[in-house]
Amino acid sequence: MERAGHFVLPAALDRGGAGARSARRLGEPVAAARNVPDQAQDVRGLTLIKVENLDQMRVWNELMIREHPQGAGPLVGAQMRYLIGSEHGWLGGFGFGAAALQLRDRDQWIGWDAHTRRQHLHRVVGMSRFLIRTEVRCQNLASCVQGMALRRVAGDYEAQYGYRPWLVESFVDTDHFIGTSYRAANWVAIGQTQGRGRQDREHHSAKSIKAIYVYELESDLRARLGVVAPAAPAAPAALVALDIAEGLDGEEWASNEFGGVNLGDRRLNERLGEFARTLGAMPGRAFCGAAQGDKAAIKAHYRLIEQPDDSQVSMEAILTPHRLRTVQRMKAQSTVLCIQDGTDVNYSGLVQCAGLGVIGSNQTGARSGGLHLHSTFVVSTEGLPLGVLRAECSAPAPKTKDDPRTAGALPIEDKKTFAWIKALRDCSELAAELPDTRQVCVMDREADFYELFDEQRRSRGVELLVRAKHDRATSEELNLFDAVRHSPVQSQQRINVPRQSSRVKKSKQKARIGHEQRTAQVDVRYRQVEFRPPSNQPGKMALKLWVVHVLEASAPSDAEPVEWFLLTTCSITTAAQAQECLRWYCLRWRIEDWHRVLKSGCRIETLQHKTAERLKRAIAINLVIAWRIMLMTLLGRECPDLPAEVLFSDPEIEVLQAYAKKKDRQARSAR
Repeated sequence: MERAGHFVLPAALDRGGAGARSARRLGEPVAAARNVPDQAQDVRGLTLIKVENLDQMRVWNELMIREHPQGAGPLVGAQMRYLIGSEHGWLGGFGFGAAALQLRDRDQWIGWDAHTRRQHLHRVVGMSRFLIRTEVRCQNLASCVQGMALRRVAGDYEAQYGYRPWLVESFVDTDHFIGTSYRAANWVAIGQTQGRGRQDREHHSAKSIKAIYVYELESDLRARLGVVAPAAPAAPAALVALDIAEGLDGEEWASNEFGGVNLGDRRLNERLGEFARTLGAMPGRAFCGAAQGDKAAIKAHYRLIEQPDDSQVSMEAILTPHRLRTVQRMKAQSTVLCIQDGTDVNYSGLVQCAGLGVIGSNQTGARSGGLHLHSTFVVSTEGLPLGVLRAECSAPAPKTKDDPRTAGALPIEDKKTFAWIKALRDCSELAAELPDTRQVCVMDREADFYELFDEQRRSRGVELLVRAKHDRATSEELNLFDAVRHSPVQSQQRINVPRQSSRVKKSKQKARIGHEQRTAQVDVRYRQVEFRPPSNQPGKMALKLWVVHVLEASAPSDAEPVEWFLLTTCSITTAAQAQECLRWYCLRWRIEDWHRVLKSGCRIETLQHKTAERLKRAIAINLVIAWRIMLMTLLGRECPDLPAEVLFSDPEIEVLQAYAKKKDRQARSAR
């Protein structure tokens, strides 16, 4: 009756979750697990304990409240809880409860109608909680204990509730996890949630989007339900390798890079490539200027940009076709460099723009509004750009004064540096699609933090090459920098030191003296070192990495000597391998050049829109335009004999030929 609008009930009292009642908690943290082996098969006394008494419930609640992102609950419906025990201590736990009432992608995958769903929904249970404790680093443990739970849960439900479940569902927050253990335990990914949650009656969709995984406890699930399996979608076309310069000509490039986009509107899908082609012909100009008075095109462009903020027209959707083409270009390479970096995009002049973050402040304390762009820019080992694999714009929010936590106390998910881990996970997920392409993630000093290397050790889909920022304690007497400096010189090499622009001092930013581009003669050392985990990561494992040390022994008097410490997961056993890593790191400046094209060439900081979401849409189009400009420039330098037809349309070639003739006549007359 309340839903029908006859009256409004008072708000329910907040009685807390199952774990919030002090009588059901230990009152102190659960003792940490000790000496857990590296491999699941070596764990002593690994067992799954069904929670059946108050003491076990207190342990389970304490674990979930303190260590699980969703806390202890409450779980809903018919419930089942398990603790993961061992001789080393408590390793984690599971919680099962009622399945989601409605779930579009799940319901379509099963193929049942509303009546059948209401009749048999209790046969689906949800794995609502799954925890492996933070300090436990044990390969294959997660998938191993999942298998133990899935083999047992149906029988336990039948014993306690009188019926056997046929299907288990679970959700994975892909912003934080990639579902590796689910796939290893034979779960099937079938779609994603819509961000609503069980109590979202007004369709606010306030929760995060999660991947949906299911596990069939009964192989004849649909026969038991009396439904027919839905027709399987057509198998996706095999990933076709693309040559770097393929499809870049002036007429077709935009259709190739934006074709097949899904913006929720057929007209917008069809026009996006035209918008990109128009802007690409006159980069840096507002669309109304680039369209040269075409009122229909101008109106259509702003119709796309000004879609509601919650529409399908998002930065990710706009970039999806280009990402696919980028992956295809990666497939044609034996090794690719996935360069990560971030840059601030300044919109301090857009005072009325909603959704901007704080990217800095001046000497008076006035804050600058803008967005932080973090991207993965892929290049070949020759330095030719293959495309933008991933781009994310965030609105940085300064730490509030009433937040007492230190930087070390913040979870990694709440830090700006988590963007590096998300991009690394994205590359790791691609590894299965690119089995013959080696990915090396190249990053500057901002990416030098323990959690990133620990993430790579767990996923192992890609290699890391990161310039060190922090001196560290090693397993030897000397710290990292001194230990490598005392190693013998293995080779010498000449490297290009790119130009650096000067920068005036700001309130929280040091002044920087500029210098011109130059070539440096450097000594190269390398060795393997073992790092201890940082003090704020108790119980974690040490890291074994290779370090390449680069030192300019005799720099010009007016220049600062080059000294780099490059940390890598790549094996370095010869001078040639060390020189190769050094050459790869020097190509990291390609992303800096791309940022310069974005800001100076495409002039993305002059965009003017009323919300940050609209700015992101315009930026997304310009990311691809800047990539093409940069690639065409480099192809012209690296491949001067490349036919003009590869990059330019016939009218563009005619204009360039006419311009060349004019310049030639002017040069002759000047003689």
